[in-house]
Amino acid sequence: MGVNAAMELLRSRLNRVRILEPSNRVYKQECCISFQTPRSDGGLFVDLNSFLAFGREYVLWNYNKTGNSVYLNIREVPKPVSEDRPHKKPTLLAIGVDGGFDAKEAEFEEVYSVVLLPEFVSLPFPSVELPEKVRLAVDGVLAAVGAERKEQVTAWTAGKKQVSQAALTLQQLDNGVKVPPSGWKCSKCDKTENLWLNLTDGTINCGRKNWDGTGGNGHALEHYDETRYPLAVKLGTITADLENADVYSYEDDETVEDPLLAQHLEHFGIDFSSLQKTEMTTAEKELDQNVNFDWNRIQEKGKELQPLFGPGYTGLANLGNSCYLASVMQAVFSTKDFQQLYFLSTKLDDAFLRAPADPTLDLKTQLTKLAHGMLSGKYSCPSGKVAEKEAEDEADKITQDGIPPRMFKSLIGAGHPEFASARQQDALEFFQHFLEQVERAHASNPLEDPSRAFRFYVEERIMCSTSRKVRYTQKIDNVLSLNIPLQAAVNKDELSSFQKLKAEKEQLGEKLEVDDCVRPRVPLAACLECFFAPEEVQDFYSTATNSRTTAIKTSRLVSFPDYLVLHMRKFVMDAGWVPRKLDVFVDVPDEIDISYMRAKGLQPDEELLPETGEAELSGPSADEGIVAHLADMGFPRVRCAKAALATSNAGVEEAMNWLLSHMDDPDIDVPVASGNKGSSLPPAPTYDQSHVDTLIAFGFPEDVARKALTVSGGDVERAAEWICSHPDDIIAMDLDVNTAREPSTSSEQPLPDGPGKYQLLAFVSHMGTSTQNGHYVVHVRKEGRWVIFNDSKVALSGDPPKDMGYLYFFQRANS
Repeated sequence: MGVNAAMELLRSRLNRVRILEPSNRVYKQECCISFQTPRSDGGLFVDLNSFLAFGREYVLWNYNKTGNSVYLNIREVPKPVSEDRPHKKPTLLAIGVDGGFDAKEAEFEEVYSVVLLPEFVSLPFPSVELPEKVRLAVDGVLAAVGAERKEQVTAWTAGKKQVSQAALTLQQLDNGVKVPPSGWKCSKCDKTENLWLNLTDGTINCGRKNWDGTGGNGHALEHYDETRYPLAVKLGTITADLENADVYSYEDDETVEDPLLAQHLEHFGIDFSSLQKTEMTTAEKELDQNVNFDWNRIQEKGKELQPLFGPGYTGLANLGNSCYLASVMQAVFSTKDFQQLYFLSTKLDDAFLRAPADPTLDLKTQLTKLAHGMLSGKYSCPSGKVAEKEAEDEADKITQDGIPPRMFKSLIGAGHPEFASARQQDALEFFQHFLEQVERAHASNPLEDPSRAFRFYVEERIMCSTSRKVRYTQKIDNVLSLNIPLQAAVNKDELSSFQKLKAEKEQLGEKLEVDDCVRPRVPLAACLECFFAPEEVQDFYSTATNSRTTAIKTSRLVSFPDYLVLHMRKFVMDAGWVPRKLDVFVDVPDEIDISYMRAKGLQPDEELLPETGEAELSGPSADEGIVAHLADMGFPRVRCAKAALATSNAGVEEAMNWLLSHMDDPDIDVPVASGNKGSSLPPAPTYDQSHVDTLIAFGFPEDVARKALTVSGGDVERAAEWICSHPDDIIAMDLDVNTAREPSTSSEQPLPDGPGKYQLLAFVSHMGTSTQNGHYVVHVRKEGRWVIFNDSKVALSGDPPKDMGYLYFFQRANS
């Protein structure tokens, strides 16, 4: 086609061209449905209507779906290398100096053209012959900062927290509160996770509720509303590196930096001043040595590692502290469920066709893109960047570029204060966050959801020590988090000899060599036994005795998932709040059988604890002090008792205000039901069916709605608030085995279940002193052999360090 004919064709399609507006997102560095870039064959094609980018193989899909036919083609081509550039062999271990390595990488230049589809007619750019609208559209795209780049900058700046002004002037109460390094619990409920320490008064309360009901009950925020104490630090994020601690300002409603955090923590007995000393203790020296040992062994340094390429052997390029994401996703996509849904059963073109207008914001589409990138083998090939003779060690010969999961990382971390940042993260937390997002994406069709393969029911049995009566409840989980009992080590004789050797070395002032170190070896079976061992519960309220006593809690699995993930709790806090990583090996076999851990439910010889105690059934009693005070003022005692009960015995003033505003109630002089234990029945419900229907319309189950209305006196708003603030009660109602409910007929489907025999599929290992720093590597069993995935490096494993894992992924045997 001639130039004039091409220009006429372009002018006829100007209605498909838009001039960029400030609110538009522009993609020009990566295809939204593949990992092709401007350096790929054919370059990238930027749609001048939607400003999405597509590789040469995929741009016609966009044309067929949208009808958009005008594109900016961006190609990056290598610049010619000067012939007089020296090619001599380096003689010095130096870079950029005469005789040293030539560090110059190939340089590229960008070439632009305007392309019309479906004919692929190309017009050069820049050109004065192009219509002005096209020139303005292209200029806008080229001048704009690409969305990919913006997201990288956003992730980087997400770690730049503002200094809190409240921290600089924070007044701390001298109330004698000292915070222990473990055993925390919310002061207002039973939550033991997602806990926040208020830096003014030392109160520990739970965080806000997540969308799925997990997280907390929002008591930390309630405490701020009551006290206006502005700052809190999240327990569990306090490590030797205080910059990584999560400090939240309720005044600013965002995460902030507290430059005086060490001082504020010391006020509550959390002393970090010792971290400023110049000498390391013996324990710290050992840790330093063992960290180096970890790095070498987990990465299999110094071993002949055979590079692997092809389908299923594609590495993930490190985006800067993204090894936690790479390790978890390699493990996840080693499972058949995720492979089947996002790769084998879903073609890229079908995924793109079903995707919304912007596929970069659709998790299903981006997971399909990631799966095809990792499993197809299309991007798994030698990069040739490092010549074999120039490699420093065997690992550096494994030269694969891998694929950069930028779009996926941006999407999965959107709105999350940690995963949206460029900081290192805990692989366990990311894994659970990822499963939650996948579950949400498949909410309309739960049977399709591959994250179900990881979920299982845990049964908790509580037995009152006094009455011997029991209560059964269930909860859903996706990971078994295991303590490591060091006392169960199987090499105690070796440990004893090592301790003697260490003492002798210290006495002589000699350095302890890494090869001399002996770590405790704990069998995985001992860790599993810890999880299922009986646990004593203090201060348990027994509805059988109407008193506080002790109870025994045991846990079992109601269902066995298709994939069982075990988390090893290697990070602990010593006395004085010194963070410590357990220096231990866990012997993990290739096969395990947990059939003996299956729950059996209520037994014939067991009697259930009453759902409500006698004291609770009798209803609350009016505070006699409030009643007497109001009676002395001349009010009838019947009215005084009603006022006290209506205000939950909050005080004389509250009761007085209620009484004055209800003097004209027609039933003001009707006697209230006795609060003595002689009263045998609770008051009749004070709500009608319309209130129940209203709550059901909000999505709450009928039995939950009825209980909420009962405890809230029939008020719909208060009932909804009660439901949101009592998730533990709701779970107990929904899953209590003694309700003998039939299986749910709602959209929630039963979880997978099967035999308890499992085979080890993958394990994620961590190197470093904290989950917030260091490095993650994953080993995966593929085709009967172990493979190490170290970011973009993929190789046959010579000696997989199965005893050093942090997360273990087991699959059901013979599945």
